[in-house]
Amino acid sequence: METTYNVKIWKTSVYRGKRKTTHTVRWELDGKEWRAPFDTRALADAFRSELVSATRRGEAFSLTTGRPVSHQSGASAVNWYDFAIQFADAQWHRTAGNSRKNTSKALMSTTVALLRTPPTGFKSVDLRTALREFAFNTKRREEAPPEVAVILKWVERNTLSMAAWEDPVKVDAVLRAVDTKLDGTRAAASSAKRNRRILNVAMEYAVKHRILRTNPLPKGRGTAPKTSSAVDKRSLLNPEQASRLLDWVRRRPRGGKRLHAFFATMYYAGPRPEEVVAMRVADVRLPEEDAADQWCELLFHTAQPEVGKNWTDDGEIHEERGLKGRAADDTRVVPGHPSLTRILREHVKARKLKPGDLLFQGEKGEMLAGSVIRRAWRSAREEVLTPHEFESPTGKRVYDLRHTRLTKWLNDGIPAAQVAEWAGNSVPVLLAIYARCVSGQLSDLKRRMEAGEDLPELPEPA
Repeated sequence: METTYNVKIWKTSVYRGKRKTTHTVRWELDGKEWRAPFDTRALADAFRSELVSATRRGEAFSLTTGRPVSHQSGASAVNWYDFAIQFADAQWHRTAGNSRKNTSKALMSTTVALLRTPPTGFKSVDLRTALREFAFNTKRREEAPPEVAVILKWVERNTLSMAAWEDPVKVDAVLRAVDTKLDGTRAAASSAKRNRRILNVAMEYAVKHRILRTNPLPKGRGTAPKTSSAVDKRSLLNPEQASRLLDWVRRRPRGGKRLHAFFATMYYAGPRPEEVVAMRVADVRLPEEDAADQWCELLFHTAQPEVGKNWTDDGEIHEERGLKGRAADDTRVVPGHPSLTRILREHVKARKLKPGDLLFQGEKGEMLAGSVIRRAWRSAREEVLTPHEFESPTGKRVYDLRHTRLTKWLNDGIPAAQVAEWAGNSVPVLLAIYARCVSGQLSDLKRRMEAGEDLPELPEPA
């Protein structure tokens, strides 16, 4: 730990703003000025007295935190990189694959921001890859190739201690780093918020293990980027667009009919993509061909999100999980339109699928890959939509098929509680996401409001 005895303490400065008055204690260590603002003069005077007493006792001051050594916690004895590895390992065994991956990315950006000096013997991209793919990956750390191990040894030697988190200026610098992309532009609000949430868990872990006294991350409104869960209405497909897109996929030479059934299931029933790829033939309840009611039923009970083999326990690309936001063994049943009944019946017959088979398979009978799904959907949009529509948010993600269906159910007047049940959401979450997209009911609502008015007749003017 770097310290100094070269200390100068200045008079407390006072700033009287429109809303409040701030009392700031200022002092200097080896020519570098430090500041500590307080809301009241009493608090500022008490803190300044502590600094003066420390200098009279001949106590050293930390050049990392600016405080007397006696004020510090055990943070200065713990290297950030070592702590980050410990935290990543603790999270690994209690989180799913995507959470593991996001934790690694957040710790990578934070570690780069906490280096004493930038790397000189290797490229920045190699440093980030080494941290993201090996250092904070519990499963692969011991498998790091020699060139990666050299980088990680350098990081361990050149990372600041946990005392850096006791310096508010350094904390602000780290937060700016995790809010910024590699090209220097601001990251999406959702990414920045996710990174801050992960760091907050890490800081609470540090407090729990008595490495830090308190969580140093700022609290309250305005400290994190604002995000919105509401669906962009421009991303929704109209029936004519959806019909043309599904028809183009069906006529696609390679795997078109198989993918057509996949996209049709999303469009007519509104499940999540990871729920559709996990479906078995037995999960579809098809009526008899001569039955009067040709609606089918889809049973959802498992999700298979595509995580990547480096982040799953079994080395598989997909990770088997229960339904999102539900108990481990929970299920939900969704009605399937007669058009979907016809599509799925033909799909099962054409591929001679058995009840235990995956309903939607890759070319070799394996689970349908996300890259295949996304590539087919992008090709369909490029061929079917106008250049302006293709560049717009209209159906840009496969997930927009789900958004389109759930919005249509709400617009058709189906109660929100029922739509939430079919969608696998709670009612508050459903309304927060789709309320802005509900339309076409204003005339009916006006009639209801008019019918409900019971004001007394006003007297005729004299």
